[in-house]
Amino acid sequence: MGEIEDALERADRESFTREPPKTLQGRINFLMKQLKSAKAVAAELGITADSVNRYRRGARKNPPKDITAKIDAAVRSRWQPQVRKRRRKQAAASTGITVETRARFGYTAPIGTTDDGRFRRLTVHLPPAYAQRLFDARDTGASDQQLRDIIAEGFKDVYFQDRGARAMGISDVAINDIDYLDLDY
Repeated sequence: MGEIEDALERADRESFTREPPKTLQGRINFLMKQLKSAKAVAAELGITADSVNRYRRGARKNPPKDITAKIDAAVRSRWQPQVRKRRRKQAAASTGITVETRARFGYTAPIGTTDDGRFRRLTVHLPPAYAQRLFDARDTGASDQQLRDIIAEGFKDVYFQDRGARAMGISDVAINDIDYLDLDY
């Protein structure tokens, strides 16, 4: 996963209305309901079906840390899909998406102006159209660079050009060297 996709996943998790199961047995049982068999759960986690059944019965209570992390990630990625879908739909239709980042921004500008990339810390609210494009690109398996390009285009329109009110000579904004990036919708 790339930085943008990670940020989208974190934003999705913030929209949960209830917490996922806390106990190991509860998490394994949730995965069993979702994936329908111990064999499928085992394949997802990279363990044996016998281990899955031991965790489910409570015969094994303390999986290794890497397996615990895989279980947590698998549960959270499947938790409350309707809530996630509703929040994405709302962001794409009316509320938009807020991007907070510290990254190096560069752009192509007319001769005589500075276009050297430099680190900026920005919090910019992008309109719903950019949220829709970002979600659509993610759902079709777009690369991290393609997701960055969508966000960069939104920054160009909203932040650098102030929706056509200034700096019309700027083109091709690029986001590089992301220090951190958070999304909220």
